[in-house]
Amino acid sequence: MEGNQKIHCTVETCKFNNGDENKCMLKAIEVAPIENCETKTPDESMCSSYEYEKN
Repeated sequence: MEGNQKIHCTVETCKFNNGDENKCMLKAIEVAPIENCETKTPDESMCSSYEYEKN
């Protein structure tokens, strides 16, 4: 599946976000768990590849 994966993102403050297409411009992202969070829902993880876009 390598090369076909797409990462959709709506985090406008991330420097890797292409806001026009709501896509992450990185070829891969790192997803990390949030400590002490066991909700069994998506909020248990976060994109640790996030970098703030300085204007």
